[in-house]
Amino acid sequence: MKDVAKTRKTQLAEHLKVSILTLRLQPGTDLDEVHLSDAFGLSRTPLREVFRQLAGEGYLDLRTNRSARVSEMSYTTLRDFFLAAPMIYGAILRLAAANAKPVQIEALKTAQQAFKAALRDGAAEERALANNRFHEVTGEMSGNVYLLPSFNRLLIDHARIGMTFYRPQSGRMVENLSEASQQHDAIIDAIETRDETAAAQLAEDHWNLSRDQIELFVMPDALDVPMGLPPLSKPA
Repeated sequence: MKDVAKTRKTQLAEHLKVSILTLRLQPGTDLDEVHLSDAFGLSRTPLREVFRQLAGEGYLDLRTNRSARVSEMSYTTLRDFFLAAPMIYGAILRLAAANAKPVQIEALKTAQQAFKAALRDGAAEERALANNRFHEVTGEMSGNVYLLPSFNRLLIDHARIGMTFYRPQSGRMVENLSEASQQHDAIIDAIETRDETAAAQLAEDHWNLSRDQIELFVMPDALDVPMGLPPLSKPA
């Protein structure tokens, strides 16, 4: 029975992760605990254990005496995302080039093949999930216990706001998807050859490729945030 409950908890966690990453569950949505309990055959205690796990990873917000809800995406969190993303991506890929193990490089190549297949034949959701998995592997390669939780939290919102990137509405956006795939190949090469400098530069190039399009959908004013520390505020 314990194994069955564990399997159901794993299935629920995966269901919620995919639903959140692909916006089937919108930011700020309250979860229907009764429905989820019935659908996955879980009592309140294991259900809450899954919620706590996902809250720790950044997928959910837990509130006292209220239902769990999907983590929100406010103007503040989006601004923080745009400030933090280039710094964290650069650090992750630099560390990945330094620390990647052969089995992880093979996993990254497998993830890239899945991404290419999703670009050919998949819908926006499949493309976003395949891209997310590619970057998850680079995070695993980094081997940094302090940086990895922040990176994984970043990937949640990148997948959510990046759904626009995987629904190309112009020829230029289609070209950008092709370029993103080419950059993935270059990232693999940089990691495989232990070229930390090239990996960090590719992080910047990869971020810049999708940034402008994402800003059109989620930011009222374009931000000009370079790689590295955010700009200092002007004195009063």
